[in-house]
This record gives sequence, C-alpha cells and structure tokens, in this order.
Amino acid sequence: MTETSTSPTVSVRSPAGSPVLGGLGLFTVLLGAALPLIDFFIVNVALPTIGRDLAASESVLELVVAGYGVAYAVLLVLGGRLGDLFGRRRLFIGGMVAFGITSLACGLAPTAWTLVAARIAQGAASAAMLPQVLATIQSATAGPRRARAMGLYGATAGLSMVAGQILGGVLVAADIAGTGWRAVFLVNVPVVLLGLVLAARAVPETRSQHPEPVDVPGTFLLAVSLITLLAPLTEGRAAGWPLWTWLSLAAFPFAAAAFYAVERGADRKGRTPLVPPTLFALTSLRRGLVMIVPFSIGFSGFMFVIAVALQRGAELGPVQAGLALAPMAVTFFCVALAGPRLVSRYGTRVVTAGGLIQGVGVGLIAVAVWRSWPDLGLVELLPGAAVAGAGQALQLPVLFRIILSEIEPARAGVGSGVMITTQQSALALGVATLGTLFLSLSPGMGMGDALVTTLVVQLGGIVLTTLLSLRLPRVIG
Repeated sequence: MTETSTSPTVSVRSPAGSPVLGGLGLFTVLLGAALPLIDFFIVNVALPTIGRDLAASESVLELVVAGYGVAYAVLLVLGGRLGDLFGRRRLFIGGMVAFGITSLACGLAPTAWTLVAARIAQGAASAAMLPQVLATIQSATAGPRRARAMGLYGATAGLSMVAGQILGGVLVAADIAGTGWRAVFLVNVPVVLLGLVLAARAVPETRSQHPEPVDVPGTFLLAVSLITLLAPLTEGRAAGWPLWTWLSLAAFPFAAAAFYAVERGADRKGRTPLVPPTLFALTSLRRGLVMIVPFSIGFSGFMFVIAVALQRGAELGPVQAGLALAPMAVTFFCVALAGPRLVSRYGTRVVTAGGLIQGVGVGLIAVAVWRSWPDLGLVELLPGAAVAGAGQALQLPVLFRIILSEIEPARAGVGSGVMITTQQSALALGVATLGTLFLSLSPGMGMGDALVTTLVVQLGGIVLTTLLSLRLPRVIG
C-alpha cells in the first residue's frame, strides 16, 4: 500500500493504479451534490412570486415542489445502479449536463404547467447525478481521508438545504436583469458549465468490477410504491383530498409489499435485485436509515413551514425570510467540519449529543415565536437557529458515514442510492406532513400558534431520533 496525495484537501491510500479522488475532484463532486439539494429548497421562498407571475393555483405550485421531489426520489436507486454499471464519472457528467438543460428549461418556462414538467425532468437529472457522488467517494478514497471526505459531504448537504432558501430569497429580490424568480433556476447554468470543465479534468472513473444488470420489475415497483405514497401526501391538501389521493394511499402498502416480494424472490433465485435485501442485514445501514427518516422529515418540514410563516405571517420579504436562517447555516457548516475529530474521540455518542442540542435549539425557536409573533426576524430567531444548526451538524454527516460504513466498494452505487432515496423520500414527507399540519391549523389558530404547534410536533421527532441514536454502533468502521 502506498499513499497517494494530490491535494491537501483529500488524499487516499490506494494500490497502484487504483482511482484516486484528489482535492479538485472532491470539490467537483461536492459541487454536484450541492446543486440538487439547493434546488429542492430554493423554490420555497420563490413560490409566491411564481404564483403571481404565472397565475398558478396553490395545487399547481405544490406540484412545482412535489414533481421535482418525487421524480428525484423514485429514480435515485436506479441512478446508483446505472453508475455501477456504466461508470460513475460518465453518469455524473451526463446527469450534470441534463441538470443544466432542465434548469434552463425551468428558468424559461412560459407557463406553470411547463415549469412543472421541467421540474420533473430536473428531478430525474438530479437522480442520475447525485448517487455518483457518494459512490465515487466510497470507491476512490480510504481510511481517514474517506472520513474527512464524508464529513465534507455531510457539511455540504446540510449547508445546501439551508443555503437554498437564503439564496432563493436573495435572487428573487435582486431581480437580476428583470428575471425575478427565474434567476433561481438560471443561476444553475454557469455553475453546471464550471462543474463540467472540472469533472472532465479531476473526477476519476470508477465502476463496479462485477456490474449488475438493471432490475426492471424492481425499478417499476419501487417507482409505483414511492409515487403512491408521496404524490397524494404532497398534493392532497392543496387539491382538497380528492378520491384519487385516498385510493393512492390505500394502494401504497400493496405496492410496497409487491416490491419486497419481487426483490426477495430475485435474490433467492440468484438474480440481482435493484435493492438487494442482503444490504439490510448490515446493522449500521439498517439503524442509520431508521434514524435518518425522522431527522429528514423534521428538517424539511421546518424549512418549508418557516419560509411560509415568515413571508405570509410575519410579512417579511424573501431576503429577510431567507437570511433569518443564516445562523443555522453558519453553525451547521462550522460544526460539521469538526465532526470527524469529534467522532474519532467520542464515537457515535456525538449523534446523541447532536439530538439533544437540536432539541434545545428548536425549543428556543418555539419560545421566540410564542413571545414575539408576528415581530419575528433574524434577531429573534438567531439563538435558536444557531443552536439547532449545531445539533443538526452533529447528526447528519455522521449518519451518512454510519450508513455506508459496511458497504463494499462494488455496491457503493446501490448503497448510496438506497440511502439518498430514503433521505429524499423523508424530505418530501416532511414538507407534506408538517406542511399540511401547519397550513391546516393556521386558519383556525393563527399562523403564530400553528407554527408553535408544528415546532412542538417536530420536537417529538427529535426525541425519537435521539432515542434511536442510543442503538447505533459506538465505533464507525
């Protein structure tokens, strides 16, 4: 074994001839990871402007968010498998090209329904690009360098989700060259061009040594399962809960059971299922996925609800609404960078500590809303947002490391796809469940009390994740 170092940012112990992800390559794949996550949240503060400009109803605006999220979640595992099969660098570059084209289509959309269609295509492009990021890190780094790269990935992921809303508010308010809300999509185009130049130079090609064919029945049934769950939950409230939403939810358990049966049957017959059931025999993956669901539901639900409350209730502009979360972004990024050192010293106990700290932060936000509503802004939210961001940073990056810690490089693509699909589905569920709760309570209780109630429900989820963290393995492999 020899040590190969290409940059102080990241290097890797690797046998001669093995692909190595250097500092510039790591920056490039992290840039690719940031784009889809930013775009999931960037539209939250732009929706009111989009609705006015395109004369879009609330249900259509919900589809602007849900169309992206559902397409993204449904195709992630397939994207990971295709990267294992055809090469992760190739899929990363192809997905980035498609993301740039669909972002341009979103920015130029003449009607609301054209925007919905472009957002669905953008979600599909994201699903091709994002699984390659973690799979490349898993395959082209090792040891402490991999731990550092995973820490940076976690920091990038969390920061992107918060920064998306901040950036969205700034771009809408700036109205660059009269583009208004369109800038939140058009800004992706030059970033994608930069990413393509860097990817061609610095991202190594990796793929599974034993590529596995695409599981068509499994892919179809996974898509049906996720669509029957996510589509009615994200669209139901705005559409008035028509009959199709209830029929779809009723079909979900049957679709999920059929998916599991097909995957288990394929595994027993020696075929290659889309999601190998043997993956879930890994304790670290199984327990990490169980934890990431309530964490992501709370995270995305909070981001959506606070954006609506600050703009519609507190009557803040998009910039002020976005910047109110800046303390959360700053503390998340700083604490996440220190995460690998903390994990080396204290193990996964940092996840439990993070849950407790996040709970304190959300509690402080709830108290600030109760005392100050509707005079709510950066100053009032600063203590709670800063503390909550620090707590989140001690959980999310470490959970990523735990989930992927026992997956061999040959299955890095499918393992990454399963993890990101779980996270993305939970993000969509958070918007649907906590968002629906908040918007349903607001007419009767008022937005202030509805926001406090929603934050208390989120606290329940934080308690659950904290308790679940006690079952995590103490040391990450």
